[in-house]
Amino acid sequence: MSFWKGKRVLITGGAGFLGSRLVERLQSQFPADIFVPRQKDYDLVEVENVVRVYRDAKPDIVIHLAGQVGGIGANRENPGKFFFNNLVMGVQMMEHGRRQGIEKFVAIGTICSYPKHTPVPFKEEDLWNGYPEETNAPYGLAKKMMLVQAQVYRQQYGFNGIVLLPVNLYGPRDNFHPDTSHVIPAMIKKCVDAIHRGDKQIVLWGTGAPTREFLYVDDAAEGILLASECYNGNDPVNLGSGVEIRIKDLAHLIAKLTGFHGDFVWDATKPDGQLRRLLDTSKAERLFGFRAKTRFEDGLRRTIDWYEKPGQ
Repeated sequence: MSFWKGKRVLITGGAGFLGSRLVERLQSQFPADIFVPRQKDYDLVEVENVVRVYRDAKPDIVIHLAGQVGGIGANRENPGKFFFNNLVMGVQMMEHGRRQGIEKFVAIGTICSYPKHTPVPFKEEDLWNGYPEETNAPYGLAKKMMLVQAQVYRQQYGFNGIVLLPVNLYGPRDNFHPDTSHVIPAMIKKCVDAIHRGDKQIVLWGTGAPTREFLYVDDAAEGILLASECYNGNDPVNLGSGVEIRIKDLAHLIAKLTGFHGDFVWDATKPDGQLRRLLDTSKAERLFGFRAKTRFEDGLRRTIDWYEKPGQ
């Protein structure tokens, strides 16, 4: 608690899915002064807004979560926008944090930065051993530049920037919009909607063969706060659960938990994305004591319950 006492904390994306969890934890557990910029007031793609947010927040610590994200479809439709907006936000936020002499910059990267053919489980040392999976490479590379920037700024300026690489998150208050949601909320919505309509069949993208790892959003928030308090190193650090599940098995698990008894039709004309994703999470546990606590099925139940009865 002493780390946060008296600190002014700027959390970009603090009104979002993950950011709101960080704000809630800091407000309830630690005596910190938190500033959350809203996009309508501070579009951080524009440099004048970056300057203004630093002037208004006067932060000691910056946790940079803001980004433009989406599933495979959104990435395919907006590669230029996702690349530019994420790159520019990260570069400007870190540069102006350096100019302001802030104490620490915590950059939240993405598992999409890993090469397409990374051996499983993904180790941080493999991050530069190839090009990312094509459907989300522009987004992944833009976020990866924060690692380059943090490392060279540490080398030249002594700037304390750390970079964390979380897997796909899930949990209550996730984004369930059909155009931009990730796989778990998309499947939950399809199953619940099919039940309400009486549909006996659901069409899902790809073959169902790839695997994914997921991290419950509250566990991710805990990992970020632990790293903010305890880690000051040069290397990126994975944040994950260490549990891998095949997309086809995920669909059947969500069907069971929602009560959908129909069939899935897999549209193999749509992309699967990367074949396997699973992180080596040993470094996070070793360096700042983080280990995911939420059982996957428990987290899915909470997410489904929230979607069916939001606000309860």
